[in-house]
Amino acid sequence: MPPLPTSGPLDGIRVLDLTWVLSGPFCTLTLCDLGADVVKVERPPYGDVSRTTGPIVEGESGYFFSVNRGKRSLSLDLASDEGKAIFLRLVRQADVVVENFTPGKMAALGLGYEQLSQENPRLIYAAISGYGQTGPMSSRPALDVIVQGAGGVMSVTGYPDGDPARPGLSLGDVAAGLYCAIGVLAALQERERSGRGQMVDISMLDCQIAIQENAYMRYHLTGQEPSRLGTRHPTAVPFQAFPTADGWMVLALAWSVPNQWALLCAELDTPELIDDERFASSAARSRNHAELEPLLRAAFKRKTTAEWVAALEQYNIPCGPLNTIAEAAALEQVAARDMLPEVPHRAFGNVRLANSPVKLSRTPAGIRGTSPDMGQHSREVLSEALGLDAGALDDLIAREVVWEQRPEVELG
Repeated sequence: MPPLPTSGPLDGIRVLDLTWVLSGPFCTLTLCDLGADVVKVERPPYGDVSRTTGPIVEGESGYFFSVNRGKRSLSLDLASDEGKAIFLRLVRQADVVVENFTPGKMAALGLGYEQLSQENPRLIYAAISGYGQTGPMSSRPALDVIVQGAGGVMSVTGYPDGDPARPGLSLGDVAAGLYCAIGVLAALQERERSGRGQMVDISMLDCQIAIQENAYMRYHLTGQEPSRLGTRHPTAVPFQAFPTADGWMVLALAWSVPNQWALLCAELDTPELIDDERFASSAARSRNHAELEPLLRAAFKRKTTAEWVAALEQYNIPCGPLNTIAEAAALEQVAARDMLPEVPHRAFGNVRLANSPVKLSRTPAGIRGTSPDMGQHSREVLSEALGLDAGALDDLIAREVVWEQRPEVELG
């Protein structure tokens, strides 16, 4: 296993992570991979609810492991006055606080942006919520599939004759997490000029609107609502998945290379389609897609995926196999880019996790270590940040203001 990165572009940035499940943890995971010291502040005695999310192996959550590796865990009772006071002391030294609770919850605890910015005017406070901090829906809770439904993503996902579908990843959570990380980085950069922090307000619904390429433009420009197209592109044709003799492949003809259609037809042994007026341009092929697709599907079934890819790549026609997760994981290109390094875990052993895709030449991003047990770093963080000695820590732990990792779950 290659050595884990020891520094990164965010080295020296301190993040207090109050997030849970996925959208918030994905944001702080991104910051952690870039070198920030992320301290996950967890509610005792349970911690992040995703610690109980499957797959579960020997009582440990693989889900939690995948989105919290590299972070440290401090378990602190923020509902108590003393726990709150400790948190405020940590805030004075922090650069960033990230949370993904329903709007108003942190303010009700006395720990909202207005309160924390008074403790630390340089603080970047990032909040992810279903609908944002403002607007008539702001107080509503929301999860991934809810905002995908609200934002229209599911209405354009799936096949025309099928039900609406959820994409095969948590697009509502992941998009919000990534946009939140971008917002934090932008606020940190602006702080270099102004010396002042600010709030980053991320709405999961806003993010679903933002990532839908030109769907909203097309609707407002043409008045036509986008619909489910399967793997098709709304304007470029052919631009989709096709069945082959032994599986599936994907093909995407470029708009700017007019001879690619003729080259494709020649290779498919369908020369009669080259001069067919119904298919003379991408726009024409899009209008007449119902007539064209069965002809292309029949042609592609004559050879295997590997044979078609080899044949079409000689013309620089963009194409490739439609891989399963197992097949993608086995790609030499994925290994060459170190995208699935092995990460050690006390219960799981060495497991391959998805790495950061951000490749920097001098200050590399990457996985910083394994995931923490709940409260594993409570003593370490409070001793390091606040100078609390062993006696003070013993007292806080005895009174359950602070929790620490229990001896039976010590890391080996």
